[in-house]
Amino acid sequence: MDALELLLKRVSVPRLQEPAPTAEQLEVMLRAAMRAPDHGQIKPWRFITISGDDRYLLGELFVQGLLAAESEASAEKIEKIRNCPLRAPMLLVVVASICEHPTVPAHEQLLAAGCAAHAILYAAHAQGVGAVWRTGAVAECPVIKAGLGLEDNEQLIAYMYLGTPINSLRKAPEVDPTDFLSTWPIR
Repeated sequence: MDALELLLKRVSVPRLQEPAPTAEQLEVMLRAAMRAPDHGQIKPWRFITISGDDRYLLGELFVQGLLAAESEASAEKIEKIRNCPLRAPMLLVVVASICEHPTVPAHEQLLAAGCAAHAILYAAHAQGVGAVWRTGAVAECPVIKAGLGLEDNEQLIAYMYLGTPINSLRKAPEVDPTDFLSTWPIR
């Protein structure tokens, strides 16, 4: 697969199964992340892998976070959030680690970490690994962030669910890019 085909055809793969990416595949994904645009070369990111039985521990942490925000959550909602990490054999948590810097503002560091996450998605796809980027309330919850060891200067920007696609990959939808293009000055 050439680079342009990869860029034009990658799709999210939400239905995943074993096996998880190999150590070699994960290393390629992380190496791709290191090539993200990074003004100042400060690498404002870090990654946390969660796989195997540790996914059950993450599910319990998700429940703790839910109950901290919604003490009367239904049993159905609790069970649903508990099982979220089991939707893939591996999760890679992408964390933006924002530092004080004289020329690189926080928003640029956050965007750089987002680019690193983006590179992981494409490197996964290039290797035949299914991947989907998820966030939601479990990315914003202080209880969950503390349980994952995030510091005050860190922001959880992605749970990358990684594994083997269960189904054939869907075709990427055709979108007309000119719908998103304008010319300046606007007349």
